[in-house]
Amino acid sequence: MNEPSCSTQTLFQKPSSSVSSTACTSQGKQTHRVAPRTVGPLKYLAMDCEMVGTGLKGSISELARCSIVSYNGDVIYDKFIKPINLVTDFRTRWSGVRKQDLRNATPFSQAQKEIVKIMTGKVIVGHAIQNDFKALKYFHPACQTRDTSRIPLLNHKAGLPVHEVASLKRLTKALFNKDIQTGKGGHSSVEDAKATMELYKVVEEEWEQTLASQPVC
Repeated sequence: MNEPSCSTQTLFQKPSSSVSSTACTSQGKQTHRVAPRTVGPLKYLAMDCEMVGTGLKGSISELARCSIVSYNGDVIYDKFIKPINLVTDFRTRWSGVRKQDLRNATPFSQAQKEIVKIMTGKVIVGHAIQNDFKALKYFHPACQTRDTSRIPLLNHKAGLPVHEVASLKRLTKALFNKDIQTGKGGHSSVEDAKATMELYKVVEEEWEQTLASQPVC
């Protein structure tokens, strides 16, 4: 994947409620959006994506579905997305995506613009979220990203080794005694996004206090 042409200084500048913030896609184009005047819960979104395989034996992961939920778990975006290249492995057992789901799916370029517009200026919560950003060919500011797969405090509350990269399914079971990603129908990105936001809320206060003491982007 080519590196984005946006400079680090541009990509990681702190968004202001009165000036436009800059996001960057891996095609090297800058996408300017006005940062919304949001604080607290209104500023936080959780995202989860499902990928299918393209290329030889489905070895290349491409975006096939993206779901975004609000702080309160309301679905604000959920679409199947047509990959750029021919799908050679739908990975249905894990992705939940079937051939018929992509027949009238939103083209990748259009979906990317829609999703970036929603995320710009927001704090995005996800589990191993860099995989989602990679499939989206997008780079979100690190200071506006919360990855629940790499938070020792969350693992501690779940009774797991603090440096272990625990799965979303395992953390959800440990903390809420709730089963997700069950059955043979594959994952639901809506279910996973909601679960991720609930995990974030468990450590939100302590996590944000820790981040507040660090340099802003």
